[in-house]
Amino acid sequence: MRTLDFAPLLRSSVGFENLNRLVDFATRGDADAYPPYNIEKTGDGAYRISMAVAGFGRDELDLTVQETMLIVSGKAAEADAGERQFIHRGIAKRAFERRFQLADTIKVTGAHYHDGLLDIDLVREVPEHKKPRKIAIGSDAAAAPQVIEAEPARQAA
Repeated sequence: MRTLDFAPLLRSSVGFENLNRLVDFATRGDADAYPPYNIEKTGDGAYRISMAVAGFGRDELDLTVQETMLIVSGKAAEADAGERQFIHRGIAKRAFERRFQLADTIKVTGAHYHDGLLDIDLVREVPEHKKPRKIAIGSDAAAAPQVIEAEPARQAA
């Protein structure tokens, strides 16, 4: 696999420390694409991740958020071996862990499981100090330096 060096681009940028890590993650590729998922925009600043987890129950799925990482994992419950005998097993029910890197402003608001799909709702919450604001430009007179004249020191006689 070919590695890319983004060091020359990072020299002239400030605040993009995670860029190199994210590019490495994206170029690594997904060798195991199980379970399949969709990411959709459901509104202004609202998103949904839908994962196809057929065969798993709610109690077999786990969602965890650590800082800016959403981790979805599934582990099949131990079933009694004599309970069911499969002639063909086409529905994969193997353990998985899928990680999603979230932006600092993305928050997980809820999750729903229905018809073999796990839906995870996300929303963009931009803090007030990160929202764009207008800066007023003052006149030249206000920007001129203020001159303070000092009186000469008197000599004692």
